[in-house]
Amino acid sequence: MSVRSGSNGVGSVGANPLVAEPVGDSLRSLEPLVLSLLVLVVVGIAIGCWWAVRWFRRPPGVRLQRVLATHEDVTVLMHPNPDPDAMACAMGIASIADSVDTDVTMQFPGEIRHQENRAFRTVLDLDLEPVEASSQLSSDAVVLVDHNTPRGFTGAQTVEPIAVIDHHPGNGAGTKFTDVRTNYGAASTIIVEYLNDVGATIDEDDDSSEFEVSPELATGLLYGIQSDTNHLTNGCSRAEFDACATLFPGIDEDLLDRIANPQVSDDVLRVKATAITQKRVEGPFAVCDVGEIGNVDAIPQAADELMHLEGVTAVVVYGENDGTLHLSGRSRDDRVHMGETLRHAISDIPMASAGGHARMGGGQLSVDHMNGIGPSDGISRSDFEERLFSAMAGER
Repeated sequence: MSVRSGSNGVGSVGANPLVAEPVGDSLRSLEPLVLSLLVLVVVGIAIGCWWAVRWFRRPPGVRLQRVLATHEDVTVLMHPNPDPDAMACAMGIASIADSVDTDVTMQFPGEIRHQENRAFRTVLDLDLEPVEASSQLSSDAVVLVDHNTPRGFTGAQTVEPIAVIDHHPGNGAGTKFTDVRTNYGAASTIIVEYLNDVGATIDEDDDSSEFEVSPELATGLLYGIQSDTNHLTNGCSRAEFDACATLFPGIDEDLLDRIANPQVSDDVLRVKATAITQKRVEGPFAVCDVGEIGNVDAIPQAADELMHLEGVTAVVVYGENDGTLHLSGRSRDDRVHMGETLRHAISDIPMASAGGHARMGGGQLSVDHMNGIGPSDGISRSDFEERLFSAMAGER
């Protein structure tokens, strides 16, 4: 029995037109849709790349200003016991936020005790609010200045800042903006660059901009840079000198003098005297236990004082306050990274922390844990001093 072919030539087995033609038609009908989707994806990627390039090619100060503009109010949070650099940064961020009509509250954990820090706050008439818990933050939008991880108050670990501006090492970051420059000597330097980025006028004789930097802000930023770099002699980059030159036409010399020459309290003088008279010196290194103290800010000042001793290139001063041993170190010795030195010295003491830059560092440890509470066997004060000397010598 033969199979007859029709006039269309279809007659072979498996060539059923009722099946093949609809499948082909459906595939052909999908082609424009798939092509359209591919075109949309490519266009979307191109637009996204264009937007990203435009965003990141903007100066960082402009990017930060735009982030601030998306919020009605923000909290500018300083590190515990803020110093002039931190307070000056907060002033600068508040000024940039004000330029885009964003309200700012400047807050800090801890206390402002150091006479230099108190003078800075008083002379510049700063409105700063203390915070003891995350629930006391004035807004959900938080900007960290001069540190990159929230700390020093209850619930700090739950805070996710929208922006971080800092010059210290660390892994903290903002959800919308992060600028951490560890090669800079002061965070205030970064703020000066931001002001330039957004077109702020620092010279009061120049009225070409609607955004004018006040004499108080210019003075605060200049002193913030000076205080964190020991008057431009320690840990500076080229940026610090450029920033100071930029700020100079706008400063108020009377305000600067009042901040730089505050009165010194009696307990600070006593701690300095103890450090000078009871120091222990081995080669180019000096260590001193100043004992029980009422003002922990006297310890770094005593360390600064010991650095003036002829032949001494690195020092550590420590003292006890309310069951905690506070450490402060200084170095002008290229062989001694002070932050690493202190970290090595307390590495096996439970609940202890330390760190910092090559030229200066600090730390805290519980006296009870130092004496043996916890998994360690404890260590005496004299043995601890030996550790400090060994760490400075690179032997630990």
